[in-house]
Amino acid sequence: MFKRLVEAKWPIDGAADHGVSEAIYLTDPDGNGVELYRDRDEADWPRDAAGNLTMVNRRLDLAALLAEAA
Repeated sequence: MFKRLVEAKWPIDGAADHGVSEAIYLTDPDGNGVELYRDRDEADWPRDAAGNLTMVNRRLDLAALLAEAA
């Protein structure tokens, strides 16, 4: 979906890597905020040394995401 948005030159309002998921934020033609969200496989979720889930809020690497779609 992200690749199609790029090809259509649709403006992206933001993107985040939460460790357990990836999210892209945009606005639809009616002005509604939209979140495109993809869960990562649970085996890839970030965990601390004790095995506890450690959510993060990092910038999503959109170039890597686009390369993955190629």
